[in-house]
Amino acid sequence: QVCSSLAGIMLLEIFLALGGIIIYFFLSKKKEEKLPFKEGWWGRGQKPDTEEDTTVRPFKVETTEEELSDLFRRLDQARFTEPLEDSCFRYGTNSVYLRKVISYWKNQFNWKKQVEVLNKYPQFKTKIQGIDIHFVHVKPPRLPEGRSAEPLLMVHGWPGSFYEFYRIIPLLTDPASHGLSDEHVFEVICPSIPGYGFSEAPHKKGFNSVSAASIFHELMLRLGFNNFYTQGGDWGWLICTNLAQIAPDRVKGLHLNLASVTNMGFTHLLSVLLGRYLPGLFGFQDEDVRRMFPFLEKGLYRILLESGYAHIQATKPDSVGCGLNDSPVGLAAYILEKFSTWTDLEFRHLEDGGLEKKFNLDDLLTNIMIYWVSGCIVSSMRFYKENLQKGIGTQKHERLTVQVPTGIASFPNEVMHTPQAWAQKKYTNIVSFHFMPRGGHFAALEEPELLAEDILQFVGKVEKEQLWRKK
Repeated sequence: QVCSSLAGIMLLEIFLALGGIIIYFFLSKKKEEKLPFKEGWWGRGQKPDTEEDTTVRPFKVETTEEELSDLFRRLDQARFTEPLEDSCFRYGTNSVYLRKVISYWKNQFNWKKQVEVLNKYPQFKTKIQGIDIHFVHVKPPRLPEGRSAEPLLMVHGWPGSFYEFYRIIPLLTDPASHGLSDEHVFEVICPSIPGYGFSEAPHKKGFNSVSAASIFHELMLRLGFNNFYTQGGDWGWLICTNLAQIAPDRVKGLHLNLASVTNMGFTHLLSVLLGRYLPGLFGFQDEDVRRMFPFLEKGLYRILLESGYAHIQATKPDSVGCGLNDSPVGLAAYILEKFSTWTDLEFRHLEDGGLEKKFNLDDLLTNIMIYWVSGCIVSSMRFYKENLQKGIGTQKHERLTVQVPTGIASFPNEVMHTPQAWAQKKYTNIVSFHFMPRGGHFAALEEPELLAEDILQFVGKVEKEQLWRKK
């Protein structure tokens, strides 16, 4: 009888222990659904005891004759290396074409005129967590009676800038004038990531995507937006994803034109091996199969071929960055290569990198000039080290899902394709996933109409079904 009583007590203890573990698991899981807001101080020296100045100040891009003289002197003194015969863009930017770009830069490109273009939209700066944050803020020129604009935060990546959005802004703030549905009209906010463009660079180590998301969350609240939509590609994808994890109650919807998944499980591996032969088993559509397979060629080799820059920037960004910050020609060669390859990998086989098939030199050089005049190339490259130095899949935000309504525009020439079946493991509330008919990595600049249409239909769906209330 004593033995049976002891056995009963032991079973009860085991049951209680298991119950405790299960309760702890569910409580900790619930607790971890939100990503903590990252309160930081990125200014010089110690954080002062005084309250931070939260004033929002108007800003305009300006240029001086001294700045231009220095630029032209450096362009005149450029040293070019002869490319290998028939190498096209397979070794990087082809210097035969680069000479043409530099000649255009010196003799035809009008930076003063482009400064006026940059200033056509209202720009501002405000200090957040010790550093000046630059942003473009465009309100609709007109609103249908009784309607309000939806706030939309749009975040760029590397080696882009806030200028990437200049073609899409009017399509979102005034869609009716551009042949689009005006069921929803947007008030667009495009900040420069700290360390990019005209946002001040962090002065301390550790500024990553969660830091940027926390700053942009604070920015939107400071501008009076308690609920808003977010949109991003490249680093904008990760920053907006983190923002949705930090403030799921404020982000009404998340729209992405790149959706990478860093935590790959056994099912992912199996789908890479067998997805070509059993696509239905893994939730792949025909277009997924076309874009992903053969996986060695379109996956692994492509990553190895195109990710050398990321390895450098994730390890020793300052070494290469110092050279690029000192040479406008070097800077142009480094950035132009990305605008070629990431727009269409096949452009590697053209001597001019296909750069003027989708872009014009004024737009490309304006983006390069933003990096040059602000001297931000080094700090922009450091963002890779801050995000990747601890290894892929090691950060808390990588383990957390995103529950806010998500829309994904999947462009065919993006360097890596992420099928919806993979994306929905991370983004558990995908309400819109579209294979876009054309376009690559810099979608807002290359295909603004396609991207605008996809954003409009996504927001329409979220608003119509009040999905943001149900998340």
